[in-house]
Amino acid sequence: MQQESMKRALVTGGSGDLGGAIGKRLAADGLHVIVHANGNLARAEAVAADIRADGGSAEAVAFDVAEGDATRKAVEALLQDGPIQVVVNNAGIHDDAPMAGMSEAQWKRVIDVSLHGFFHVTQPLLLPMARTRWGRIVSVSSVAAVLGNRGQTNYAAAKAALHGASKSLAREMAARNITVNVVAPGVIEGSMAGDAFPSEVVKQIVPAGRVGKPEEVAALVGFLCGEQAGYINGQVIGVNGGMG
Repeated sequence: MQQESMKRALVTGGSGDLGGAIGKRLAADGLHVIVHANGNLARAEAVAADIRADGGSAEAVAFDVAEGDATRKAVEALLQDGPIQVVVNNAGIHDDAPMAGMSEAQWKRVIDVSLHGFFHVTQPLLLPMARTRWGRIVSVSSVAAVLGNRGQTNYAAAKAALHGASKSLAREMAARNITVNVVAPGVIEGSMAGDAFPSEVVKQIVPAGRVGKPEEVAALVGFLCGEQAGYINGQVIGVNGGMG
């Protein structure tokens, strides 16, 4: 059960490999974690059950972050139980194609989830968070947003937009002791990206010569969501084995 004194964290895309690792890290750090899934509530419930089995506090929710009205209703329902002081915007999708052969639907859906989803989830949380005078907002981007990547103009555009939005929001919220940062993973094991790269390709493109572990990304997210990271604000931090 959630205890009154616990801070609450919402992790979007929390039912996936990376989101699950982030949720487990935040729970281990003493937060009550709200594990979000897009449509598959059962997957989010399974992650929440794992967290509880390890002694943490968690619940599961499902809604489509690209749908503004549905997201607002879901977030307002969560706020009935009090402010959410930590939010990790991890929801995102790939729909890769060279831009010359990319459909408008491919372009828009990827941007809807990563960029509009960031607004739909984060905006209604800001004033309740500000009233507590403490908050942590972390968005998960990608090395593709920094370096570019073939076949990912839509994904890189959506994720790079989070960098500018986060830097601006950091300036707006800093006086309320709220930090806004971005974590930009490289090739991570088990994720959509990690499965796509054979080991010989990984050795060519990643100076460290290996894929990263979800827990290595989660460790940074956990630190940024903690007390000690209060003066780190408006930053984009790579977790990519030296890719750039």
